[in-house]
Amino acid sequence: MPERLTRAATRNIFYGGSAFFLVVFLALTLQTHFYMTAHSAPATQISEGVARGKRVWERNACIDCHTLLGEGAYFAPELGNVWKRWGGDADPEVARAALAAWMASQPSGVPGRRQMPQFHLTEQEVRDLADFLEFVSKIDTQGWPPNTAG
Repeated sequence: MPERLTRAATRNIFYGGSAFFLVVFLALTLQTHFYMTAHSAPATQISEGVARGKRVWERNACIDCHTLLGEGAYFAPELGNVWKRWGGDADPEVARAALAAWMASQPSGVPGRRQMPQFHLTEQEVRDLADFLEFVSKIDTQGWPPNTAG
């Protein structure tokens, strides 16, 4: 005698499966949230300078040209690891000075190159942006970006 899948059994499989996968989704979301805030990018390392630097980043729409940890536009270099590329992990003051000089020298005026606009940031805004980029460079990205060139 062939067994048939009844309408009630089909409904129960649908609702049961939906409930199961909803629970799995919520559990994975919570696990990701707790991992991110405790290990990957600890909230204890977010200072006032980092928060202000993120606001500078957002106000000037840096993401419209740059990528940050793989998110954003691909017109300009990845900035998730710029702090390490400029030697900030070895000598933070040199990296801060390099960032300030870079921001002050824009646009460079080199023909045929992409030009970064001059945002006329204050010294405090440049320091805050440096704090933000330093924080971002310390996020455990599990190997992203795949190369250090950005």
